[in-house]
Amino acid sequence: MPEPTRVVSADDPARAALLARRDLVVDLARVACVLLVVVIHLLMIGVGLDRSGAITVSRPLEAQPWFDAATWVGQIMPLFFALGGFTAVTSWRSMSRRGGTGVDFIRARTMRLATPALPLFACFAVVLGVATLTGVDPALLETVAAGVGTPLWFLAAFLLVQCLVPVLAWAHGRAPRLTLAILAAAAVLVDAARVATGVDDVGLLNLVFVWGFTQQLGFWYADGWFRRRTAPQLVGLAAAAYLLTWPGVEAGWYSPDMLTNLNPPTVPLMLLGVAQVSLLSVLHAPLSSLMSSRAAQAVVFAVGSRAMTVYLWHLPVIVAVAGLALLVPGAAPEPASPAWWISRPVVLLVVLALVWAVSLPLARFETIATAISDGFRRPSPAAVVVAAVLAFVPPFAVMQWFLDLQLAVGGTVLLAASVILDRARRVRAARRLDDLTFS
Repeated sequence: MPEPTRVVSADDPARAALLARRDLVVDLARVACVLLVVVIHLLMIGVGLDRSGAITVSRPLEAQPWFDAATWVGQIMPLFFALGGFTAVTSWRSMSRRGGTGVDFIRARTMRLATPALPLFACFAVVLGVATLTGVDPALLETVAAGVGTPLWFLAAFLLVQCLVPVLAWAHGRAPRLTLAILAAAAVLVDAARVATGVDDVGLLNLVFVWGFTQQLGFWYADGWFRRRTAPQLVGLAAAAYLLTWPGVEAGWYSPDMLTNLNPPTVPLMLLGVAQVSLLSVLHAPLSSLMSSRAAQAVVFAVGSRAMTVYLWHLPVIVAVAGLALLVPGAAPEPASPAWWISRPVVLLVVLALVWAVSLPLARFETIATAISDGFRRPSPAAVVVAAVLAFVPPFAVMQWFLDLQLAVGGTVLLAASVILDRARRVRAARRLDDLTFS
């Protein structure tokens, strides 16, 4: 995830210098992506009472005739990975200049993802455990658990490609076009094998190639390639990316619903990434002007400093609000009815307020320090690699088999072990004395 934004203003020389070194448009785009995900999930979950008073559950947003077309714009995960690539390569280059290694980078990225995920898995374990013991209908529990665990795929995919940043950054530095071409070609071959064999699991290889490609776009953005293009060139590039997406959809290889093309990730997501980064670059100047205001920076900082917490916890909050609304007369209209649509802005405000309240005690997990303090030593490379694997397994398992009590408990254990393995070790007093003696 990109680092939090500091509030700066052009009327302060020191702050203006910080503003000049940081692309605040990236922070704005990241916050916009997170909030759009919240809105989309809110409109996808329809829980209410029909005219007879019976509970009804549906997915109102997906039932709209314009939904498929809207996903060509609303599927913003490729942009999110590109933004992550921008921040990752910037951080990696800075770390390298200070003498940091690839192991140090992997450790830092793993800690930044595993630590905020740990309390979420622990909460799921407790809630699902209590619900099971109290005799909640297993079918209902399975449905709810699978729903609230849906966003966790992101942790597995993002951690995987972030751990590859040192290697991909090295390849980018030597042959940027060839690196991008190899990732794209590999993704096409994987999709071809998936379509030819009918085995969807073959597409899991594209966790590396599709998301690696979109992350690599962030490297190009960091190098200034996109901003060196003219607006007509960027608009043309975006249009070409959308046009290249259509033949595969028309042939039936891909769904016209770009959310369906998410798992496993497919080639259309790469093309959406090209279009989205291009259009973001077209809008960079006006968005940069917007971000020069203290008010905009304050809002982006407030959300951006806890973006991972908002992402991880928003769906459980939405489900909880939908369930509690059933207990309040008139608060749970029939999904997709006019009253239901009219009530969505109010429900969104309630959800955002509750997510913000949840983030207050949990934000510290997102801002965990990764630096090695004096008197401590970094964990061994083997420990860092094992920690990364342990952090990857729980969200990957949820992505494949959906969340349940067993995965919640197992994920809590594995994530806790990952966090422990990545912690800095205190240097023994005797060893420190020897180091001082011979230094």
